[in-house]
Amino acid sequence: MFDTDVLIVGAGPVGSAAAAELVRRGVRCRIVDAQADPPRYAKAVGIQPRTLELFEAMGILREVLDASIQLRGQLVYVDGAEAGRMELALPPQIPFGFVGLPQYETERILWEHLAARGTHVERGVALTGFTQDEDSVHAVLTGPDGEHTIRARYLVGCDGAHSTVRKTLGLSFEGAAFEEQYMLGDVELDWTQPRGYAVRATHRTDGATDDVLVCIPLPGKHRYRVSMRVPPELEISAAVGGDRVEHGFGAGTAPDLAAIQAVLDRLAPEPTTASHLRWSSVFRISHRIVDTYSRGRVFVAGDAAHIHPPTGAQGMNTGIQDAHNLAWKLALAVAEAASPTLLASYDAERRPVGTDVVGRTVRDAREGIGAGETDATRVLLREAQLLIDYADSPIVTAAPGQPAPGTRAPDATGLTRDAVSSPLRLLPLLAGPGHTALWYVEGACEGTALDTIERHTRFLRTLTEGRVDTYLVAAPDTTIGPTALPIIRDTDGEFARQYRARPGAVFLVRPDGYLGHTACPADTAGLTAYFGAIFAPVPEAVLGTA
Repeated sequence: MFDTDVLIVGAGPVGSAAAAELVRRGVRCRIVDAQADPPRYAKAVGIQPRTLELFEAMGILREVLDASIQLRGQLVYVDGAEAGRMELALPPQIPFGFVGLPQYETERILWEHLAARGTHVERGVALTGFTQDEDSVHAVLTGPDGEHTIRARYLVGCDGAHSTVRKTLGLSFEGAAFEEQYMLGDVELDWTQPRGYAVRATHRTDGATDDVLVCIPLPGKHRYRVSMRVPPELEISAAVGGDRVEHGFGAGTAPDLAAIQAVLDRLAPEPTTASHLRWSSVFRISHRIVDTYSRGRVFVAGDAAHIHPPTGAQGMNTGIQDAHNLAWKLALAVAEAASPTLLASYDAERRPVGTDVVGRTVRDAREGIGAGETDATRVLLREAQLLIDYADSPIVTAAPGQPAPGTRAPDATGLTRDAVSSPLRLLPLLAGPGHTALWYVEGACEGTALDTIERHTRFLRTLTEGRVDTYLVAAPDTTIGPTALPIIRDTDGEFARQYRARPGAVFLVRPDGYLGHTACPADTAGLTAYFGAIFAPVPEAVLGTA
């Protein structure tokens, strides 16, 4: 008997996103957090366009946009003079831009989303140990009611840089710490810098940066999260978290307005006064990554798996995508519908991403984002986390000439369908909890051609036990015979352009919004091979009826 299907340790954005994705797939979760009270500091503040796509699929996009501020770009000052300006302008086919939102607001939205679905964070409850066997995880929890042990099918550690889950698993966490210490503050600044633009101001001596100020806009009037190097009297000890990982907030004296104002007086591009200090702290930064994201029935995600400089606001967003990648696979495993190797693809897909993010943010912290690169648009798309590629994953397959499986499924605008008066976007159609099959048709789709698609559709539903939604995506002048399949018209031709679609092509989109398999034309062997890597085998007798 299991007390829960999945135990999630850590209720920050990563753990809460994992819980939300599991709950919407019908998985029983418990989510615990050792902190008795929710934190109120603006640790992570940037939300990337790719994360907004995930939030749209999760059903919390409106709440996030209502509470956030658009991040429009960055102004760079060196020795008091403007030295550069970066505009956060993405290509028009990208549906969302960059926004700023304090981490505690992101958490609040996720917790309210969970509570509305009957799952609540258990606060003041710490994981103190666990063991696992072939069938389950036995976790020891300590909280207001004392110590007790629960039995779960799986355990997910989202418990931060000083993760108990990671340590108990015995995972390595290789890397190093930056020598510099920094301080953060959440303040208001009475300057005339344009709204929505971050400000980075540095001082150089003999060509080397020896002082730095970074101000990130937050929702509210003239509000910013400021970061700067810490003065010697406020430095903290190396053991930030009581272990050898020198990463996170210190327990020493918090910087006051005077300490922050002193840096502003030195580096701000114009005279300004800081006021309304809501929160401040001193912190240290390390860069580390685990040797594996899972062992047995236990997984790590977010800061428990990778830590690095906050350059480019990659950390929280990478962790949320860890959670999104893992959740749909865990849901299939809990339902006993997953292939024996599906869960191993979590490490195969996400650890290379984590390795890249750690290396890139360390380099960017020292040299600047995109330093030495000439393709500014590519740099921006990469920072937006829109170029993540699972091409080497063991669970994606492709036919020659199609868009690369393992890449993000592009959005497409100008779609229409019966009974809807306004044009549609594609991505909301891909937000279901399972796979989505998109069949592209043009000309006359009837008779044998339509029968073939319908036969393949029945076969897919058998292979997945119904866990696939199917759409016909039709060119503007296509005639389609009688069918029960939903029809989406590619009225503006944007789908065909984005997907390089040809008649008879099929695009299988995974639950996390990445292309899993493409083929033109589709064939039974290819579909079977793809879904065979994801789903438990279907008996031959059942397949024979499809």
